[in-house]
Amino acid sequence: MRRANDTSPPARPVNLALQGGGSHGAFTWGVLDRLLEDTRIRFDAVSGTSAGAMNAVALADGWVRGGREGARERLHAFWQAVGMKGRFSPFQRTPWDVFLGNWTVTSNPAYAFFDFLSRMVSPAMANPLGINPLREAVEAQIDFANVRACETMRLFISATSVQTGQLRVFSDGEIDVDTVMASACLPTIFQPVRIGGEDYWDGGYGGNPALFPFFYANTTEDVLLVQINPIRRAETPVTAREIQNRIDE
Repeated sequence: MRRANDTSPPARPVNLALQGGGSHGAFTWGVLDRLLEDTRIRFDAVSGTSAGAMNAVALADGWVRGGREGARERLHAFWQAVGMKGRFSPFQRTPWDVFLGNWTVTSNPAYAFFDFLSRMVSPAMANPLGINPLREAVEAQIDFANVRACETMRLFISATSVQTGQLRVFSDGEIDVDTVMASACLPTIFQPVRIGGEDYWDGGYGGNPALFPFFYANTTEDVLLVQINPIRRAETPVTAREIQNRIDE
């Protein structure tokens, strides 16, 4: 039993790097949920790309609302909203995949057709209105006034300039729904996001995630990378889907 005059050591500061990876960002949510339970650490800065950017803004928004518990609640609410959007997607597991326990939609005929179409038809033609259900979820769940007001941790969101091919890092007061959607803009599916007269695609092409902002943000030495994509694979990919997945990694 702890004595009344015992005090806990101060929380250790870390910089948090969050990879992108589509719906695999839900894995990062689980990691963050556990980290937020651990009062031995605190986040000095967060750098996120694509789905990692969405986790970053949900974390910051929730933290402003109610500290660690507020962050956990906001992350939970965000991913529940994303999951609800997915329930109405035509890309669902086939009965055979369900029977085998495969958590993939790649064998779904609708997915195969869309994958083929995305390589032949540009988003400007296939989706001229720029409809994006994920944007709706971000706008509904994230209060960007809170994100910009967060002083506990610095935020860095990365996107890739279509014109220059260079990575741009948006920070703190620059962050809004457009910067997050630019960071998650897959060019074969969505039209580029225009910010300040320049078009942007997914930040993963330039850094997944960008780590260099930490060098200028603070003096914290430790970086905690929540990794979604593996660096190494034991086997050489054989099927077309396996090859494409490895290229994406």
